[in-house]
Amino acid sequence: MLKHIDVKTNSRTEMIDITSKIQNIINETDIKDGICYLYVPHTTAAITINEGADPSVKKDILQSLNNLIPQDAGYSHIEGNADSHIKTTLINPCIFVFIKEGKLQIGRWQSIFFCEFDGPRQREVIVKIVKDYT
Repeated sequence: MLKHIDVKTNSRTEMIDITSKIQNIINETDIKDGICYLYVPHTTAAITINEGADPSVKKDILQSLNNLIPQDAGYSHIEGNADSHIKTTLINPCIFVFIKEGKLQIGRWQSIFFCEFDGPRQREVIVKIVKDYT
């Protein structure tokens, strides 16, 4: 089963919590145990799991990435978004999360974030849920 989540970003760099959207997709299935694969089909956006309880964590992550990989550092890539490609490579465009009893198996403080590095844009996340038959 393949589903898509549309994500509209509003800033050049931002992290958007999409945990509830993913859980809603799981709720629409009859799958109680399995794996949820998440893939971002963009070269300047990624996906990650991190703390969702304190919004300053997102701010710190983005600030640190921007400090490590500044936008204007004399890159060869002529489109002006080389930093976005590098950030995407470091964060990663795909993750997976186990599903148990119909719920994402993430930690108490964890959330799943869509990471925008070249916005604002209209983006998507591809979700594939696979049932565990064991």
